[in-house]
Amino acid sequence: MQLRILPFALALLAAPVFAQVTPAQEDDATPIEAPDAEDASASKVPLAEIRRYVAVYNAVKEAYVEPVDDKTLMQSAIRGLLFDLDPHSVYMPHDAAEEFDESSRGSYGGVGVELQRQPDGSLRVIAPIDDTPAARAGIKAGDLIIAIDGKTFKPDEGDSSGPLRGEPGSKVTLTVVREDKPKPFDVTLTRETIRIVSVRSRMLEPGYGYLRVASFQADTAADFDRQLDRLREQAGGTLRGLVIDLRSNPGGLLTSAVQIADSLLEKGKIVSTRGRVPISDAEFSATPGDRSGNAPVVVLVDAGSASASEVLAGALHDNQRARIVGSRTFGKGSVQTVLPLDNGDSVKLTTARYFTPSGKSIQALGIIPDVTLHPGKDAANGGKPDYTEASLRGHLRGEEDDLPGANAGEVLEGDAPIAAALNELKKPAVAQKAVAPKG
Repeated sequence: MQLRILPFALALLAAPVFAQVTPAQEDDATPIEAPDAEDASASKVPLAEIRRYVAVYNAVKEAYVEPVDDKTLMQSAIRGLLFDLDPHSVYMPHDAAEEFDESSRGSYGGVGVELQRQPDGSLRVIAPIDDTPAARAGIKAGDLIIAIDGKTFKPDEGDSSGPLRGEPGSKVTLTVVREDKPKPFDVTLTRETIRIVSVRSRMLEPGYGYLRVASFQADTAADFDRQLDRLREQAGGTLRGLVIDLRSNPGGLLTSAVQIADSLLEKGKIVSTRGRVPISDAEFSATPGDRSGNAPVVVLVDAGSASASEVLAGALHDNQRARIVGSRTFGKGSVQTVLPLDNGDSVKLTTARYFTPSGKSIQALGIIPDVTLHPGKDAANGGKPDYTEASLRGHLRGEEDDLPGANAGEVLEGDAPIAAALNELKKPAVAQKAVAPKG
């Protein structure tokens, strides 16, 4: 999840995409209260630590083997300050901040992949985005990118999205490490304007609809509602069941996930966030009306389902609105705040955790499905990526980091998981929840 703080205002968003504020949020802008005297005193940096920093800074300036300018040193210091906090707190120079904002609009120049920087600077693939150069070239969740155009990475290089962005039509070569490959291999991609089609739909069988949500962009909730209405029309007005596919969905705008949950819930909490300061606390609840006509729902997830995907799955599950089928999700249950700086740079800082309606945090744990699936024997990557939120260096501890019996999630590809989700919908215990649509 990501939040973005504008000057004296709060806008709720979800990592990794930003820059959408609802009118209500703008109208109800919440001022950032000044700390009281006791808090201000506690936040003062000890003079001894300032002296230590200045001593190291001067030593580098005077004795390093090559000259280093002040701007480079200060940016490195800021990146280092954030690097050891957790994997999602980063410093973004102006260009990276602009690219970050572009993502929220669902259009940017790149290859279409969601990444997580590793301690050594390499980039772990959380998920490729559907129908993009990365997906078409066979880049998979769990792949490790160790070089771009032959250049390796520095451990504190900052935001992970920048290196693959560029002008549409330009080429970029990735050096990739994959678990089932004996040695690294190169993949050359041509950048495109990535316009993310975040929702697709089709009928699986008469009366049974399928909605694929690839990411949560500014228009995803509206697209979801349109596609859901279309499925109901194709089903003659009454859906017998609905599969929502969130596999390898890396997340996106929190507001979109909340709106989709609201479309399927008559009442109940959707998600809440809690942090150290009051401005980080928020709660979302459903409003009356179920756009599906109370059709039974199964949500399909896997190890690449992260962030806003977990919010939606958790909201539907905890409200007993949906069964979860698939494998354990990624486990990103933290909230980030994007703090714009005067010079156009930004700082993305983890400020809160989010909680499902039952009050549980999925941080470093993920959502464990009701029905666990495993990839077929012919799965290209064996289905077992070695990454989860809990595996990331410096991750925030969750309530139950090491839950007994909770196996790590797997990547589920192809149509077999969809068929399994459809079979779950047809079980009497699930199907009997269907009622006649209202209105």
